[in-house]
Amino acid sequence: MRVLQPKDWPQPKGYANGIAARGTLVFVAGQIGWNGAKEKFESDDFVAQTRQALVNIVAVLAEGGAKPEHLVRLTWYVTDKQEYMSRLPEIGAAYREVIGRHFPTMALVQVTALVEDRAKVEIEATAVVPD
Repeated sequence: MRVLQPKDWPQPKGYANGIAARGTLVFVAGQIGWNGAKEKFESDDFVAQTRQALVNIVAVLAEGGAKPEHLVRLTWYVTDKQEYMSRLPEIGAAYREVIGRHFPTMALVQVTALVEDRAKVEIEATAVVPD
């Protein structure tokens, strides 16, 4: 895996501008902040739901033989961009706790709602397990 960073661009914080990778692709459907085994929300807190969504991603990655360091892309869907922005330090701490200090490419989109009414965040993931 190789991070793609144009020389004259500023270093991004918390994500990569691009990644080149070769290997087995693992695609993870959008994960929300409920307990994956029981499909029950344990919290309505944005950061707690984000942490649980990341835990769910790691569980699905493991099924495909992937680890967090194999992530190449995350797409975040949030219902409140302002809450996301105002809680970045907490979100960053939860991210580092679950994923570590690996920062794949990322996109963030604000949506009006998610399929599950209590969901505040949904995250899709793509990983590449090296050959």
